[in-house]
Amino acid sequence: MFGPFLLIFVFGGCASALQARSNGELTHHIGNGLVAANWSFLSGLVLLTIMVLAIPAARASVSRIWRSARSGSLAWWAVPTGAIGGVFVTLQGFSVALVGVATFTVGMVAGQTANSIAVDRMGLSPIGRTPISIRRVGAAGIAVAAVIVAGQGHMGGQALPVAAILAAFLGGVIVAVQQALQGRVNVASRNPVGTAWNTFLFGAAVAAVLLVIALLGFDTHVHVPSVGPFWMWLGGVFGVSFIVTASWSVPRYGVLIFALVAISGQLAAALVLDLLAPVEGVGLQWQLIAGVTLTLAAVALASWRRSMVRAT
Repeated sequence: MFGPFLLIFVFGGCASALQARSNGELTHHIGNGLVAANWSFLSGLVLLTIMVLAIPAARASVSRIWRSARSGSLAWWAVPTGAIGGVFVTLQGFSVALVGVATFTVGMVAGQTANSIAVDRMGLSPIGRTPISIRRVGAAGIAVAAVIVAGQGHMGGQALPVAAILAAFLGGVIVAVQQALQGRVNVASRNPVGTAWNTFLFGAAVAAVLLVIALLGFDTHVHVPSVGPFWMWLGGVFGVSFIVTASWSVPRYGVLIFALVAISGQLAAALVLDLLAPVEGVGLQWQLIAGVTLTLAAVALASWRRSMVRAT
């Protein structure tokens, strides 16, 4: 069990934090979160298109998604799940540019954890309905406590933009739904690369529509920054890693357990990022370290019974 969890921790959680930081940095230099979101999706879509063309199993999986939707074995409303991702990445770029990765993670994880239990209970993920248990509620409660503790050091100083925190929370709520529906698509495609390509296709379309609306109705300007670190252009690469990992993991472990393990990676990576490449005015404090430790405890509680069942 440790091996899959380590993969989720690194390629799910850490990649998500890296995507948030790179998109936030790009937003800071461009001055527009929609432009950063469009770059993230388009660059990721190009990378995935190359992978789909190069991998026969991935090409076949894309066809299976559409055949499954036509036959009714895959609900049609699960296919455009990437549209949710387009909204999420836009919210991510806006929020991180203002409050940093760690505080964005605090808001996002609170929304994601709160909604993951509901999503699993409704049976949106391919593992079906998961009963609400004391263990699962306790694990979610520890995770929420962890992100509250992690954010205290950042929230205890000057006031943070309320809109940025609300954007992060809303992003967490909708990403839990996306992960569940994405798991359904992956069951139909039988290949996480094909699933990720489908996700990025719809995400890129929604991000483009939002940008066009902004350009036409809100006097938005687009320009290419001449300065900035090279890694601010890598949001799409990190996003691909996260989506592929989520597509593979959710059908096996459900939304809540995937979320908790990924949260551990997000907080750990956020800790390192805010130490090595902090947003101006946002520093590393002991509360974030305590939050990472608590989140690991939540993962252990949520996964313990599943591990015991598999071992017997």
